[in-house]
Amino acid sequence: MKIKLFFAIITIGGLSAFSDYETIPTSHSFPTTVVQPSEGEKLIAKQDCATCHKIDKKVIGPSYLDIAKKYPLSDKNINYISDKIIKGGSGVWGSVPMAAHGALKKDDAKKIAKYILSLNK
Repeated sequence: MKIKLFFAIITIGGLSAFSDYETIPTSHSFPTTVVQPSEGEKLIAKQDCATCHKIDKKVIGPSYLDIAKKYPLSDKNINYISDKIIKGGSGVWGSVPMAAHGALKKDDAKKIAKYILSLNK
């Protein structure tokens, strides 16, 4: 009888070694959140914007944060900035002109403008 009990314990122990049971609870794991870029961000990445602008520092043109601080998020400012993106311009941020992006659709320019102006939180 002792031999049968010994083999039963060995067999159960051996089988449990191959199970998927975790002895350490995983209740303390934290959910991960992935932030998807906005449509405006995606459009900026496809353009030449990064040549002259960065989010938080002046390069050739102003930073996106500086633009957002100067122009609060509103339909009027979205239209103004989207027109500047398409037509280009100079004099507002210094003497270096911003190149025109005439091939950009008005709707896409508005998405870019909305993204930039939304950075002022």
